[in-house]
Amino acid sequence: MSKINQITLKEAAGLIKDGDMLSFSGFTIWRRPTAMIYEMIRQGKKNLHLFEVNGGTHSEILIGAGCVKIWESCWIGHELYGKLGESLARGQVDGSIIVEDYSHAQCVARQLAGAYGLPFFPTALSMGTDILNPKYDNLAKAGLRDGSNPKIPLKKYEMIHDPMYDKGELLLIPAVNPDWAIVYASQVGTEGTVRVFSQCYVDAEVIKAADKVIVIAEEIVPDSYLRDDPASNIAAGHAIDYVVQVPFGAHPTGSQFYYDCDAAFIRDFYSASKSSDSYKKWADEWIFGVSSHEEYLEKLGVNRLNALKANTVLGYSTNVKRGTR
Repeated sequence: MSKINQITLKEAAGLIKDGDMLSFSGFTIWRRPTAMIYEMIRQGKKNLHLFEVNGGTHSEILIGAGCVKIWESCWIGHELYGKLGESLARGQVDGSIIVEDYSHAQCVARQLAGAYGLPFFPTALSMGTDILNPKYDNLAKAGLRDGSNPKIPLKKYEMIHDPMYDKGELLLIPAVNPDWAIVYASQVGTEGTVRVFSQCYVDAEVIKAADKVIVIAEEIVPDSYLRDDPASNIAAGHAIDYVVQVPFGAHPTGSQFYYDCDAAFIRDFYSASKSSDSYKKWADEWIFGVSSHEEYLEKLGVNRLNALKANTVLGYSTNVKRGTR
């Protein structure tokens, strides 16, 4: 195996072109590549197309900055720290963002088809819902299902009759193959093997479905160590194009066995996201008010970061105050 292609965060963000289709690792407020999101915003990316099994804090940060033109998914928010995606809702209402709605399981099916190299995935998921109402096919209404963009399918779905067992109608959901998967991982080996701790969600499928993959790694470790327990790894080095080592690269989202979600930070961001003016004020402080991830960590402060650090046995912080019954 060859050594990893290790680059800087600024170099990684520079690879993303305006209009590219992106997908991400993690789930809502866990293991999101937020450091990369901040850097893309600093570099002024525009007209990005996001496909996500679900959105989260990272999406809202990117959307609020005006970087996103198309968003395809099923839900966006911050779990118990903020139930709504305020920036996305604002963009959908004012027409600056095209939102294409699928169910959660349909989004997974699209990722699976992309990962398997199939043009579509046959399923009965969410049949009979308004997700399949042509009235709400917003990419078609915008004239974008004309074949000019290879990342946008000609149809949102197709219905067929089961030709094998004659069991009635089936739904064909189109595959998704993003230009880039931007993946936060707990560890990456020196030859590119990728490991995440705790639940891996659809990270492996995101990696397989995308044309190219950037991994934001908490730490780089000897590949021989990761290969001793292959069942704990989600991807081999041949599937990874670029690696960036970024400690606390998921903050304010959490990384199991490294650090907890920064609840106060996410709540503050959610409050700031409720208007364009308050979002701008927040971004001026936390994105444009620092020039790098290192300055961002300095601004957060060592005491705050230490409080979030996980106990290496339990996997979560014992310093964070939690709710009681």
